[in-house]
Amino acid sequence: MSTQTESTGDRTEAQAAHEIEGAGERPMRADARRNRELLVTAARNVFSAQGGAASMEAIAKEAGVGVGTLYRHFPNRLDLVEAVYQTDVQELWDTAQRVGAELEPWPAVEAFFDAFLRYARTKKTLLDELHLAFEKKPDLRSRARALLESSFDLVIDRAKQSGAVRDDISGSDVMQLVSPVCTNASIEPEQAGRLLRMILDGLRADAARTVLA
Repeated sequence: MSTQTESTGDRTEAQAAHEIEGAGERPMRADARRNRELLVTAARNVFSAQGGAASMEAIAKEAGVGVGTLYRHFPNRLDLVEAVYQTDVQELWDTAQRVGAELEPWPAVEAFFDAFLRYARTKKTLLDELHLAFEKKPDLRSRARALLESSFDLVIDRAKQSGAVRDDISGSDVMQLVSPVCTNASIEPEQAGRLLRMILDGLRADAARTVLA
């Protein structure tokens, strides 16, 4: 598809940003990699249910492993928070590619917004811990942001090219609009969903024509 070919540059940039996760590390054994993935998934579930202060013991129990296994992979809580965040950012990029390949342009935008809302809920739960992580590793924030922007660009540019989305905005514009809605601690999830629907309505190409008229 031509739109995917035209997005190759964005993909290359985003894959460079993907160094956010595992750069320079030796390959893990398959069993160790499975345990790590299991722990990250368990941590996401426990953090979502109990907040960023959830105990490491609770996370190990959710994963069905001993706490020693957890500490071998993640010596401290901040390491685990970083891993959850990195995984969520990577999954959002994977979603952008998947919906672009599987869905028509406008449904792809809607599906990506749903995925971003899920990503943002976890980020909002971990905001205090992430602030510490970003202070410790400033490049973590910059590489994550590059991958997130590339995800928005991939979805929005394709929708613009098809005529489904107004052509006077960019993926970066949309990200700046959507992110505060999703991560503002004073906005409840139900309200965030309604606000995202309003933003989606404003992104439609026919909404821009109505304004100009």
